[in-house]
Amino acid sequence: MFIGCQCHRSNMATAKTGSFYLTETVQLNNGTASGQRVQGSIDLGAYVSVAQGLCVAIESVDFIYQASTSNGGAVVDLMAGNGAISAQLTDLNPGTALLVANNQSLVASGSLNCAITSGIASHSSDFYPDNFGPAAHSESFMVVNDTLYLCAGPDAASIGANDVQVTARIRCRVVKLSNKDWMAIAIQSTAADN
Repeated sequence: MFIGCQCHRSNMATAKTGSFYLTETVQLNNGTASGQRVQGSIDLGAYVSVAQGLCVAIESVDFIYQASTSNGGAVVDLMAGNGAISAQLTDLNPGTALLVANNQSLVASGSLNCAITSGIASHSSDFYPDNFGPAAHSESFMVVNDTLYLCAGPDAASIGANDVQVTARIRCRVVKLSNKDWMAIAIQSTAADN
């Protein structure tokens, strides 16, 4: 099961690369209790440069949920009972907390709702890149920080007998911003940390 979106790249930036993908996977071990979270990170240091005005423009994010025994997505292999697996991608470190949707460091979020008793799963896409920020910045989520963070965990029930892997698949490109735009995004990002 996965959650995805498609966004357009920004007109305020000059593309330095074509689109490419970054991925990060966190593992929710069998028996992970409801409300517990696991965090992973993606190093963007090779792509972000203050001196050159380079940042990462995130165009889309997909969340993929798999039982680690088979790499499949059978609902009964994911959770011990009816519940959900929540995931968020952020550009500031929330630790192992999920952020409220008005936090400007939230890049994307979603959840996989599992009805174990009926064997049915549904996914919801809570938040996509491009919904925040000034109009000039809203075509892609511009990241000027050197790390992205993936946080995931179960809600309302524990992870079942199998470990579950939650993967964020991020389509992005490196872009060059004007000094003015880079500074505006950096200030917005810093403000979100307070």
